[in-house]
Amino acid sequence: MLNQQLISPLITALQPGQTVEQALLQMEDQEVAHLPLVKNGKLEALIAEADLLDANSNDTLESLFQYAPIIAVAAEQHFLTAVASLVGRQLTVVPVVTGQYEYIGSITAQQLLQYLAQMIGANSGGALLVVEMEPHQFSISELSKLIETNDAHITQLNTAVHPETGMLLVTIRINKNEVSDIVATLQRYDYHLVFYSGEEHYENELRQNYQHLMNFLTM
Repeated sequence: MLNQQLISPLITALQPGQTVEQALLQMEDQEVAHLPLVKNGKLEALIAEADLLDANSNDTLESLFQYAPIIAVAAEQHFLTAVASLVGRQLTVVPVVTGQYEYIGSITAQQLLQYLAQMIGANSGGALLVVEMEPHQFSISELSKLIETNDAHITQLNTAVHPETGMLLVTIRINKNEVSDIVATLQRYDYHLVFYSGEEHYENELRQNYQHLMNFLTM
């Protein structure tokens, strides 16, 4: 997915002749804390609500932000560049430009979060497992093979490096909810599971047997 494909039709740019008060009202209406300032079709700056709150409400944006930094992502770049810009600068809106800062629209933080959730399968069904390992130990083929021996397959896989330990965290979504056999298999091959969620058939069966016994004793 490219940045230009995630542009929101609901975000309208600020104009240089608008006052601080008008800009604040526009941000409130669009439920964002940042808006692009555009002049003659080109991005001039990304205006933050925090900066406007310290300014005179009757001042125009052009008089206040002549030397403001330009923050934007290129239209033809992958959308993860917009995610990096948004997170790194704590933005609510990321302007998208082409050529010499020609403004074509903006992406909202909500849009990026929704697409990220879709990309990593956050809303899809199936059990979730998180495995921790040294980066050099990571093998997609081996993980797939071990999971497939339990009549399951990987539907989503994402990796991240722990910022403190340097260990690789591999998050795996599978196409079934029952995880007991898969957990046992991974542990048998010395994989360190730091988290898993799903239905544990053996544990559930044990719990049911215990409940039946308690019901029998109380009769």
